[in-house]
Amino acid sequence: MARDEVVDWEMAHVLSGKTGAERLAIAAGMFRTARQMIDSHLRAEHPEWDEERRAVAVAERLAHGRTDGPG
Repeated sequence: MARDEVVDWEMAHVLSGKTGAERLAIAAGMFRTARQMIDSHLRAEHPEWDEERRAVAVAERLAHGRTDGPG
């Protein structure tokens, strides 16, 4: 475990009682929320950007600046 990671044991206990599908659904929801939050921020910060430009910027932020695949 990385030094900056913190385990919330209560949350770990809750998640351990979930099925794989339930945990995946939770993760997907968290990803969707993060994407929406970044998009909202960029929409406010750059109102001149069109939807495609924002989508690229959101993808870059979610991928830590890389949208050209692994490397």
